[in-house]
Amino acid sequence: MPRFLVISLALPVSLAVGLSCFTAAAAAEPSGARDHLARITQSGPAGLKAAQDAGRKAAFFCANCHGETGVSKYPEVPNLAGQHPVYVLGQIEAFLSGKRKDAFMQGLMKVLSDEEKAQIAVFLAAQPVPPSRPGAVAGEGRELFSRNCARCHGAEAKGGETFPRLAGQQDEYLRRSLHRYLKASGERIYPPMTAAVNGLGEKNIEAVVNYLSSQP
Repeated sequence: MPRFLVISLALPVSLAVGLSCFTAAAAAEPSGARDHLARITQSGPAGLKAAQDAGRKAAFFCANCHGETGVSKYPEVPNLAGQHPVYVLGQIEAFLSGKRKDAFMQGLMKVLSDEEKAQIAVFLAAQPVPPSRPGAVAGEGRELFSRNCARCHGAEAKGGETFPRLAGQQDEYLRRSLHRYLKASGERIYPPMTAAVNGLGEKNIEAVVNYLSSQP
């Protein structure tokens, strides 16, 4: 199977600050993969590099769909590059608990150790995210995003510990996810998101998708 080829040796400053806050909370309440993540953030540059190297190797099976650096090969499969490591761990936990429904992903997550989950999360978090749709798109899509989505996903759609990065995300994945929330089909279950998409309106989904997928 193909393996990840590119490793970034340092996390962005804003991400490092967020992780330092998370480290204090994790130290107080150890919880498997999150406890491993806390130890990684305390290990210094050499420890972070070692964890990213290990994460690259542990995530080799992800590359078939999500790409060698977490940038998806398929428009319906999400980019994982640039996602906050705490958010990545949260999604792994959601698949394992059944909160997120995908039999293939649920099976894959079961074979990872807690340490591997944390290592994969820091590797993916450090990878750059190019726009999936070339050319900046602003106007109506930006205004709609700012009004309906920015309060959770951030003004630049970069996400954080609780909410995913949407900037540069695959357009078909965004489109499908928004429609799933809108129609409450069961694959994605989060009432505040359903309320937000209802507020956005089905007719405005495409404008928001075009804007987000064009962002760096």
